[in-house]
Amino acid sequence: MADAEEHPTDLPECPSLGGGGLLPPELRAWMLLLAATGAVEQRLRAVVKEKLDVSHDEFLVLCLLAEQPEGGLRMTRVAELLGRPKTRLTYQIACLQHAGLVTRRSVCGDRRGVEVALTDKARDLLKEASAPLAETVTESLARFMGPDQCAAMRGLVPDLAEESRPE
Repeated sequence: MADAEEHPTDLPECPSLGGGGLLPPELRAWMLLLAATGAVEQRLRAVVKEKLDVSHDEFLVLCLLAEQPEGGLRMTRVAELLGRPKTRLTYQIACLQHAGLVTRRSVCGDRRGVEVALTDKARDLLKEASAPLAETVTESLARFMGPDQCAAMRGLVPDLAEESRPE
């Protein structure tokens, strides 16, 4: 665990909360979300590299595939969901396949269609790394946002809102 100087508890209030600026509330909220995301990604990159030995973009592919209950996703769908060009995604998938973390297979009835899926190795690796990755996200958000903002952000994702409720 890091020392108190690295994680101050008396962070100043987020400037976007005060209002009164030139931006409308929706744009202020969007900017806060982008800044929080950037803060999380910046800290997460090092943990992802250390725990999974993949790039941040490759990690995003693994996370997307991990959310699929069965099978995998077509490459075109992965590119669409991540907002990545297919050529860049092809390189990332090749790296993940070389590392033994994903499989590629042709889609039945579609010569050009390719589906990618996680391997058992990737599933095990993600399970092992999930606690430190989640802790990194939580700490990063806490450094950037207050408890009410963190709760509101979790509330944007219904499954997370359900999971974070006290029993």
